Formats: sequence, structure tokens, C-alpha cells
Amino acid sequence: MSTSVSIYEAKTHLSRLVSRAEHGEEFVLTRSGRPVARLVALEQRTTRRTPGALRDRIVIAEDFDDFSDADWYGA
Repeated sequence: MSTSVSIYEAKTHLSRLVSRAEHGEEFVLTRSGRPVARLVALEQRTTRRTPGALRDRIVIAEDFDDFSDADWYGA
């Protein structure tokens, strides 16, 4: 469940709200009583990226950057 917080209050207590969001709380920011944004913690990666994991899976054509003047100028 989320807690509604006015934009003014969020500006005043942003550090505190971010800390609470990091611990699982969710906040809906409101302007003139209308919900306009949500403050939640980002999901943490559970696995590390492996450099080179996509090697040999991506193919770039040798002529990918061969453009004629007609290609550039639409002629």
C-alpha cells in the first residue's frame, strides 16, 4: 500500500522519503490533491552482468556504414 505525500512535503523531506522507500515503502506524490508521480526503490540486480556474454550473437553487416549521397540527401 502506498502513502500519499504532497509535492511540497516531498521537497521538504526528500532524503527521509528516499530512505523509507529503500526499505520498501511506496509513496504517491500529489499536486493539489491529484496523484502525479510515484516514489519507489529501484529493483536491485540479483546477478552481475558478464562481459562478452553476447559475443558472436550480434552480427553487423560489413557495409552498414556505406551510404551514398542519395541516402544522405534523399535524392
